[in-house]
Amino acid sequence: MPEAVDEKEALASIGAISEVHGPVVVIACNRLPPLRQALYARIDHETCLFEVHQHLDEHHVRAITLHRSSGLHRGTMVYDTGAPLHVPVTPACLGRLLNIFGEPLDASDALPAVEFRNVHSRPVPLHEVVGAGDVLETGIKVIDLLCPFVKGGKTGLFGGAGVGKTVLIMEFMHAVATLHKGVSVFAGVGERIREGHELWHEIRKAGVLPQTLMVFGQMDESPGVRFRVGLSALTYAEYLRDSMQKEVLFVMDNIFRFVQAGSEVSSLLGRMPATVGYQPTLTSEVAEMQERIFSTRKGAITSVQAVYVPADDMTDPAVSAILSHLDTTIILSRSQAARGIYPAVDPLQSGSKVMDAHTLGTHHYDIAERVQEHLARYQELEDIITMLGVEELSARDRKIVMRARKLQRYLSQPFWTTASHTGIDGVSVPLERTLADCEAFLAGHYDEIPEDHCYMRGTMAGATW
Repeated sequence: MPEAVDEKEALASIGAISEVHGPVVVIACNRLPPLRQALYARIDHETCLFEVHQHLDEHHVRAITLHRSSGLHRGTMVYDTGAPLHVPVTPACLGRLLNIFGEPLDASDALPAVEFRNVHSRPVPLHEVVGAGDVLETGIKVIDLLCPFVKGGKTGLFGGAGVGKTVLIMEFMHAVATLHKGVSVFAGVGERIREGHELWHEIRKAGVLPQTLMVFGQMDESPGVRFRVGLSALTYAEYLRDSMQKEVLFVMDNIFRFVQAGSEVSSLLGRMPATVGYQPTLTSEVAEMQERIFSTRKGAITSVQAVYVPADDMTDPAVSAILSHLDTTIILSRSQAARGIYPAVDPLQSGSKVMDAHTLGTHHYDIAERVQEHLARYQELEDIITMLGVEELSARDRKIVMRARKLQRYLSQPFWTTASHTGIDGVSVPLERTLADCEAFLAGHYDEIPEDHCYMRGTMAGATW
């Protein structure tokens, strides 16, 4: 049997490594493999995969490593797999924790190799694409009211470190599983090992793991893994949509690390850096992934992407490139988090392309507009209140400020996924109930209620003071 393997590999031999530049290798080839072809080498009885990215001349290619580069050296023989990177797909993938290759990370059995899919599959043909549909309720008050999700759309969670992006993502996954009976695919791009471990356990505790697939490319893995793990997870989402006809929530945390990984290997591939040192291919790399996230007649993929914002600068080129593809933008504010308002959504900066009377209905749109007007006026008056006190305001402004402060606290909400830490049971609030409560606040029905009675609760039904 070993002789047969050796003979097979001898036929697949394509050349040898001539240069090693960290995660990028130059391979001297006796025949040129196509771009994005998967190659492999044997190092210490382990297989190391590469992906071809450049043809340098008739006999040399540059490739990025999809494993750790330790142990690579000049002269290492390289073999051709005969195809781009493929992952095993099966209905049994739900409830599993996998790596970029579809191999288990949860100490369970490997997925049955029934069917394989190319991670670089083409986007859905335009005639099969179904446009973004209705509003997708999440049960999260501030989201459903002011920046609603679009079924089959793309949503970005923008925020710096520590403002609650991952917690909010976990709550979305819980909502999709419980409210819509759908499934979730989580792409952990450059996740810290601690965060990935905690997330896996939290999802198990929340009881939504059987409806969830998690694909991780950890922070300590090669940039090639972090660069391609999103495509691997997206391949599973497409399989669940096309073959199992599921409503899929595709979650990526964090897409900025996908950009960082591309930037990390870009200069080693010989490319001249572009704006702020990012790779010149930034726009096309982001678009390549985003334009595969579509809904068809078979099923829908709704995407939620956490976006780290460097130095809280929304004009960063990477942030701008991602922003151009989104339907809903949720800005997580450090000032909201400092006030203890969770989720820390900035109600004035966040928005959605479906925020119009035609899509939402006149009733929803009018209430949302009035809530934002009250919150905006309160923000304008904050400096005056700090310097002179609320007593110096006109009676009308005092009333607006009082109602805005209560609305601000009302839009906080306890989450199911944090119940074990906070000791407060999570709540899911239907949109109709949120609209009714906000309308009551605006009409002055809760003018006599203390502010702290509005904080971290579900609905105002049964509120006493």
